[in-house]
Amino acid sequence: MPTETFEFQVEARQLLQLMIHSVYSNKDVFLRELVSNASDALDKLRLEKLRHDSLDADVSDLHIELDIDKDARTLTVRDNGIGMSYDEVGRLIGTIAHSGTAQFLQELREAKEGAEEGLIGQFGVGFYSGFMVADAVTLVTRRAGESDGTRWTSRGEGTYTLETVADAPQGTSVTLHLKPADPDNQLHDYTSPFKIREIIKRYSDFITWPIRMAPDGTGSDGKSPEDQNDEAPAPETLNSTKALWARSRDEVSEEEYHELYKHVGHDWRDPLETIRLQAEGTFEYQALLFLPAHAPYDLFNRDYKRGLQLYVRRVLIMEDCEALLPPYLRFVKGVVDAADLSLNVSREILQQDRHIDMMRRRLTKKVISTVKDMMTKNPDRYATFWREFGTVLKEGLVTDSDNRDALLAVASFASTHHDTEQTTLKQYLERMKDGQDDIYYLTGESRQSIENSPHMEAFRDRGIEVLLLTDPVDEVWADAVGTYEGKKLRSVAKGRIDLDTDDADTSEDEQKKQSEEYAGLLDWMTQQLGEEVKEVRLSSRLTVSPACVVSDADDLTPALENMYRAMGQEVPRTKRILELNAHHQLVKGLNQAYTERTDHTALAETAELLYGLAVLAEGGQPKEPARFVKLMADRLQRAL
Repeated sequence: MPTETFEFQVEARQLLQLMIHSVYSNKDVFLRELVSNASDALDKLRLEKLRHDSLDADVSDLHIELDIDKDARTLTVRDNGIGMSYDEVGRLIGTIAHSGTAQFLQELREAKEGAEEGLIGQFGVGFYSGFMVADAVTLVTRRAGESDGTRWTSRGEGTYTLETVADAPQGTSVTLHLKPADPDNQLHDYTSPFKIREIIKRYSDFITWPIRMAPDGTGSDGKSPEDQNDEAPAPETLNSTKALWARSRDEVSEEEYHELYKHVGHDWRDPLETIRLQAEGTFEYQALLFLPAHAPYDLFNRDYKRGLQLYVRRVLIMEDCEALLPPYLRFVKGVVDAADLSLNVSREILQQDRHIDMMRRRLTKKVISTVKDMMTKNPDRYATFWREFGTVLKEGLVTDSDNRDALLAVASFASTHHDTEQTTLKQYLERMKDGQDDIYYLTGESRQSIENSPHMEAFRDRGIEVLLLTDPVDEVWADAVGTYEGKKLRSVAKGRIDLDTDDADTSEDEQKKQSEEYAGLLDWMTQQLGEEVKEVRLSSRLTVSPACVVSDADDLTPALENMYRAMGQEVPRTKRILELNAHHQLVKGLNQAYTERTDHTALAETAELLYGLAVLAEGGQPKEPARFVKLMADRLQRAL
């Protein structure tokens, strides 16, 4: 049959130009596309041979071969798979010219930046990505079981040709006549064996079939091993072909899992835990995830690179797919291999894909349940995990309401119950005193500063357990969660504290008498400190310290205010409440002086100092530190 020339439609020519110049910023993926097509062809031949044993096809050594000719500047990707007939070449390779072109072109033009790759996968034209790096493409193919082959050629301009060839080997070879290297435009030298090895290792390492290339980049030109020159160097296999996630656990050693983790996690240490997951049914995928043993130094940096490696049928399509796990699990490393996603799915499409959303929910639950298993079966390993990643996991208590209960079940906290061991909320409930209705907590910069806080005095005296929360996120999640198992989470530094007073120093009648006795002083101090506090009142939480500052039950704490401001959000400054300990000698003396004197001018400095001491006691800073120091120095001098 003579050579036939076909003319591309106008839209097809425009489409090729768009693909060549704008679709892929990373041009290396052309090889991923061609290798993936070759792998599919080998899969199809194996299946066809199983269905039809009489098929005249050689399946003894199915493989993919790469051949570099530096002098001619060509790169050939060859497989001995199912191949195509003359009609199939026109129908399949010619899809771009005859089917869906207008729709593809319209969607490509309307796509946002970064979304184009998903369109290529949807329309099945990844083969044409070869024109990004080549001036011309030649395809030679012969369908298994047929005698004649077909040659397709095009320069990606106005026409392409088809002709029948008699001596084509079984399978398909795609020869790219490469453009000159242009590193400034991400067009590398694809005649470099080193570059080819790098691309295969990065994108196609887990392809089922061996990908072979001679050490110098030359190939066999489709010849069988016995027809090749004995002196020719034996080809090397570039890919590992070992997709560990596709093999049963019994076939894989812990060392192999650890090596994969080190490869995908860029870590020299072994992982803390390995998680396997296989989903079957309407949407099939496999996942192999790892929990690191140590938190990376940049885990909380805004630029931290998170996400799992996403494969489609063992072809890497995204190295850091953020859509597969929520941000609070950003430390998890691993791979996910889906059977039915597009090879060219973009980040924008991933965010809207229902399959991705389904995988995200399943993977999230699996990670959390693995942590739960560690907590019950291997407490030491869990303790390591929580020490390294507990802070970031608690972000999920704020952002992931669907999994909040599951996250609370695996969370643990320092508490006054034990000096070193942490406690869960469930264990806290089991130890609650009779009549205690709330779960008490206090936030601060360190355990020591919290334990020494004036707010803790009454709780310590009464033996009531308090959770000691030292992470910045604790301020946020405690408010967001609100309750646990019907018990309210309450900060001991907010609102009024009404503890059981059966064993307290002050009865109800005495409290009423104190309120009347101190009413004048409290009103006067409220006026004197009006710029700083909204109220001065007697305290039920102090037993040793003279005073403390607290927030109203629904007000933001100073730490939360500072956190919001650090994020660029302006929040109004909230006035605090100053509480006085009526049993402290300083407060008693101040009340006596206020009652006996008519001129309270001298007492104003004492009130200011008392408030400043309360602010310092909770780790804050007086509004005017220099003035506070001067007042304190003058008072100490007069005391000498």
